[in-house]
Amino acid sequence: MEYKASVNKLTQPLVKHLLDNADKLRVGIEILENGCTIIDAGIKVPGGLEAGRIIAEICLGGMGTVTINHSSYTNNWPLSVNVHTGNPVLGCLGSQYAGWSLSHEKYYALGSGPARAMATKLRDGKQEPVEELYKELDYLDTADATVLVIENDAVPPLALIEKVAAACNIDPSKLTIIVTPTSSLAGGVQVVARVLEVAIHKAHALHFPLENIIDGSGSAPVCPPHPNFVKAMGRTNDAILFAGQVHLFVKGSDEAAEKLAKEMPSSTSKDYGKPFAEIFKQY
Repeated sequence: MEYKASVNKLTQPLVKHLLDNADKLRVGIEILENGCTIIDAGIKVPGGLEAGRIIAEICLGGMGTVTINHSSYTNNWPLSVNVHTGNPVLGCLGSQYAGWSLSHEKYYALGSGPARAMATKLRDGKQEPVEELYKELDYLDTADATVLVIENDAVPPLALIEKVAAACNIDPSKLTIIVTPTSSLAGGVQVVARVLEVAIHKAHALHFPLENIIDGSGSAPVCPPHPNFVKAMGRTNDAILFAGQVHLFVKGSDEAAEKLAKEMPSSTSKDYGKPFAEIFKQY
């Protein structure tokens, strides 16, 4: 697979829109002592659905569109997040997927968004992607600035931010980190907007050829937030697993497409039917 688009360059206008309209979108802006820009999407500020929608498009690397509309297929949760991308593998796996494990002392978070595609590490004297996935995608992005989205209820420590900037080979002043607590409206929306990404990830796990996934869309209901992290995470994941709908356009044989259609639904899991929060506690 060959990808020429820069997910980092494509997202910079979206990041600028968040910064320029912070008051309207009810997000907080803080410039740290090392120059890194922090966008608070629900820790000390309300955030909101529209902020979450924009953040979801940032997570997609500017490769897709996210809308919020009324839907009739879930009676109690009438609002739905709708996602579409003409480049689902790069947009979902190459950017949106929360695949960068970040930690410093007691702080732990998963990073998603365009910065993942720039992050490298030194191994055996050579620079290689932090995540093995990018070797398979054969994609490494370069840009003058980048953005990382973190699902957490606290701003990451400076030491961790320095590590992120170093991995992306940029100065911290060129790094923007968006922090989205799952308990916030914005955080909930950007998680539910991963409905298509969940499907692409499942297809990858089933060894369906990624180059055969051509286009895709998905939708899932906006769930009410909860102040407890586990319960909030449970609701967002349940929205995807029990009410998410995905439409993939693929190429290949009819047999391969039929096999994927049968194996992809969440109902094939042995844990299907249990609330996600319950499963999370078990594992």
